[in-house]
This record gives sequence, structure tokens and C-alpha cells, in this order.
Amino acid sequence: MSDDNGTEPAHPQSRPQAENMDRLHDDLQTEYYRIVGIVEGFDQRLLTIKSWGVTFALATLGFGFQQGHYGLFLVAAAAALAFWLIEASVKRHQMRYYPRMGDIEAISFELWSQNTASGPASSPLIDWSFHTAPPRLVGGKPKGDPREPRPWKNINDRPGANRWVFLWPHVALPHVIVVAVGLALFVVGLTTGALGAI
Repeated sequence: MSDDNGTEPAHPQSRPQAENMDRLHDDLQTEYYRIVGIVEGFDQRLLTIKSWGVTFALATLGFGFQQGHYGLFLVAAAAALAFWLIEASVKRHQMRYYPRMGDIEAISFELWSQNTASGPASSPLIDWSFHTAPPRLVGGKPKGDPREPRPWKNINDRPGANRWVFLWPHVALPHVIVVAVGLALFVVGLTTGALGAI
């Protein structure tokens, strides 16, 4: 393919290979660890969202009992649902960084892995080791060689699999409990009048 002047653009591999590879290695390592930092930042946000949601919802439930207003139980349930959905949304944003981490790990393995007595070795492998860890810890079908990362697929062959993030236990809990308790208490108050005024 020619540029506007009719000349062939310089292909990246036409530059000196060693310098090019060193720069690529450094750039990939820098990018990878910046992504790790971003993912860690999301973890802090997720914990903050969870703690705010639990604090507000439980305080509202307690206030409902103290004031004798069962309408506050509905407020607690609605607040817990809102924080639950916010947490699920933030989790999905965090997950968008995982494929790039996996791609960098696969590229690093392909270009710079070394053979050792126990098999190939490369770095980084944070994402891949998390992926392959469950069978190594508790048994089951292996998810791949823990030393040889595979890149993420360009297209998810299980569309919709990650649409249910809000139902994952570490996202849903404890929000789902507060939603259920708040709704149950509101219904009891509404139908029996035993929990005070609305």
C-alpha cells in the first residue's frame, strides 16, 4: 500500500530489530503494569460502592424500625438495588481491561519466553495464572497450561455470558440480601400495619 506520495511506508520490521524489540518490550511492560494499576483502582471503587451501599441501606432499615415508618424499608431496598446496579456497571468497566492484559501476556510469551528445566517461562502472567488457577487449587478440568498463555479471542463465542455480572455472588452480595429484606419488611408493613405508618 502506498502513501499519498506513491512511496511504500516503512514497515515496523524494517527498523533495527534489537532496538525495536527492546522498545516494544518496555512499552508492553509499562502498559501492562499501568493496566494492573487501573484494575486495582477499580477494586478500590468497588469496595467503596459496596461499603456505601451497605451502610446506607442498613442505616435506613434501622431508621425505619426506630421511626416506625415501613416506607423506609422500601427506600432501603431501592437504595440497595441502585448500589447493586452501580457496582455491576463499574465491574463491567473494569473487565474491559482484562483482554488487553491477556493479549500482552500472550505477546510477551511469544516473543520473550525462555525454556527452563520445568518448562517455558515468561512474564507477566497475572491474568493467565488467575484463569488457570481454579483447577490447580481445587481440581477439575484444566483450563490450559499455566506456563503458556493464550490470547483472548477477538469475539466472545459465548455472547451474553458476561451480561449477568450483577448476579455474580461477589457483586450481588450483600446488596441482594438488603433488597430482599427491605422488600419483605415493606410488604409486611403494608399488609399488616404492624411496622408503623408508611
